[in-house]
Amino acid sequence: EPDFIECVGDHIASRDRSITVIGELDFVNALYPWFEPRTAPLKPRDIDRLMQQQPVAQKMAELKTEYMIWIDGSTERTDSAGSMTCAIGPGGGGCFGFGTWTNDATYEAAIWDFTDRAEVGRVNTSATGQSYMPAVVVPIPIIAPVQGTACDGIANQLLEFLSSEY
Repeated sequence: EPDFIECVGDHIASRDRSITVIGELDFVNALYPWFEPRTAPLKPRDIDRLMQQQPVAQKMAELKTEYMIWIDGSTERTDSAGSMTCAIGPGGGGCFGFGTWTNDATYEAAIWDFTDRAEVGRVNTSATGQSYMPAVVVPIPIIAPVQGTACDGIANQLLEFLSSEY
């Protein structure tokens, strides 16, 4: 979920100016093809193998990469209920009904230290929210900010971890 990754990076960069965040797309493009999904290291011990490649080691030094954070997770709609009917005719149109659904967000971030070539931490967060959509003539969605809450939660934990490292 690129939007979620960008949210976490923006949150960290805006809260602590001493931390330089390199966006996922910029990082992957700078280290093409070594961090493409089919070739990216899956475990911290794979970093040694990767750093033996001269172009990779040189680019990592240029980027001043100390940590890499792998974020995994998703936001899913788990329950939904209700119904809504909409109609349009010669005299106008409109909707009537009520719908509700639950979104669950669960994310985990693994922190890899490129200096020690090891995983040095792991944080996770989860959030749940109920969204509603009442409709009398016009549907009015009231959306729970589940993904935003999860972003803030994991970004704050990462900030706490990274700030304590200095």
